[in-house]
Amino acid sequence: MENLTKDQTKSLTKENYPLGSKSPDLLFTPTGKAYNELTLDAALKGEVTGADLRISPKTLEMHADISESLGRTQLAKNFRRAAEMIKISDARILQIYNAMRPNRSTKEELLVIANELEEEYGAIENAGLIREAADVYERRGRLRKSED
Repeated sequence: MENLTKDQTKSLTKENYPLGSKSPDLLFTPTGKAYNELTLDAALKGEVTGADLRISPKTLEMHADISESLGRTQLAKNFRRAAEMIKISDARILQIYNAMRPNRSTKEELLVIANELEEEYGAIENAGLIREAADVYERRGRLRKSED
């Protein structure tokens, strides 16, 4: 089920990968449809929507757990950040991406974005990444100068 506990997914390993063929019973769409319900027949009947074809945060978390079990901690972090980003609109993600480019934002502006991610979306991993980038940009002289 989509509501698996963290302990239930922590046991996922390379034996579960790829999830779609080895553990399809664990996969659900963001709308709650089971992976095996996503058939051509269902699509032709109009029973599958665009929202059903998006990956769910839980699926990304499961991929993170599998990656972690293989010692691929950076890949696991990437999957977890991606899982957090699902709640954020594409338009806002693009704005944040542009703000993260060197010399586009002040440190204060980046910290405001980090706080927004944490407080509005619960995106703690992404907020930490933005804060880390703000510090690195500050050390490397890659921040936009304040206009005051």
